[in-house]
Amino acid sequence: MDRKMANRKLIRLSQLKNKLATENLEEINWVTFGVIVRKVTPQSANNGRTFSIWRLNDLRDLNEYVSLFLFGEVHKEHWKTDQGTV
Repeated sequence: MDRKMANRKLIRLSQLKNKLATENLEEINWVTFGVIVRKVTPQSANNGRTFSIWRLNDLRDLNEYVSLFLFGEVHKEHWKTDQGTV
């Protein structure tokens, strides 16, 4: 893990909104971790393609979360991932 995190800044999901407002994250090599705390049943878009929505949280503040939309190959490969997975 030390090797993977070398030269990267950890930003907690619960801090992400504030960091986006105060820092230019495009210029920073950063990483975050999240737990799937909620999954919405796969949906169909107007174009007929199926997608998934996951709610991710860092378990620090359950009121702060990020919604992650999975489309295309990512949806096909990961839509069965269990809630609770990191």
